[in-house]
Amino acid sequence: MTADLEEKTARYGRMLADALDVAEIRAPPGTPLGDAAVECREMAESYLDDGRHFREEGDPVNALASYSYGYGWLDAGVRFGLFSVPDDTDLFTT
Repeated sequence: MTADLEEKTARYGRMLADALDVAEIRAPPGTPLGDAAVECREMAESYLDDGRHFREEGDPVNALASYSYGYGWLDAGVRFGLFSVPDDTDLFTT
């Protein structure tokens, strides 16, 4: 059974917000890795804001796309070691 668009959009928005809550930048800003992590985090936060805007405007397709892109930025940052995340989370593909 496929997920309803509204349900999936809401779920991905929560997932991105939760992921941002637990992902911590590993390297200090001002270092190459720290600066890359800050940029990834800023992109994820921007896409979260965009997704929320699209939902408010009644555009779940673009909201879902925004949440997905934002999550992709954050998940890639975790995979590249830019962020530390709790061992017991299933939010990331580590």
